[in-house]
Amino acid sequence: ELIHEEDEVHTYSNILSGAVKLTKLMPDGRQPIVGLQFAPDFLGRPFVSESSFGAEVAADVKLCSFPKDVLETMLADNPELENRLLRQVLKELDEARQWMLVLGRMTAKEKVASFLSLIADHIDPEHEGDSVTFELPLSRAEIADYLGLTIETVSRQITRLRKAGVIVVENNRTVTVPDLDRLRDTCETDAG
Repeated sequence: ELIHEEDEVHTYSNILSGAVKLTKLMPDGRQPIVGLQFAPDFLGRPFVSESSFGAEVAADVKLCSFPKDVLETMLADNPELENRLLRQVLKELDEARQWMLVLGRMTAKEKVASFLSLIADHIDPEHEGDSVTFELPLSRAEIADYLGLTIETVSRQITRLRKAGVIVVENNRTVTVPDLDRLRDTCETDAG
């Protein structure tokens, strides 16, 4: 489901649950995924009248939306809210820098493990514990596009991670990570 750009320009939303994929329409018609946002991220930008990015539901999403002019007034009147927004922007900047490392310097196995770790860490902000189960919010083709890999490479790497016991996959979409630390270790070092 597309989150309409005109709505995004005039409203500001807090993601309560689920995942949103951010896309960029290229002149040749391609629309690559340039980011993912999860609860409790904000969707939209205050103080701008246009957005050069589209937003689309990736996994069942609940949003709390309100007009941008209301948010801008609240920011002016509430330094705590402004501080929270600044912290989110800085967090997104750090994540973008980390994602540049993933895309530019990691092996295919590390890229897929990093993607799965990103989802595992963000899909349910209330989650606690060493294991997590989630539905992949992107298709294999979308994951491949997001990671700069082929669909076949993504499938091979998911199979490798499954055979190594790092993940359990059911119905091609449901992923269980029995040990989050083991998945994170796989992101950092390709042990073979």
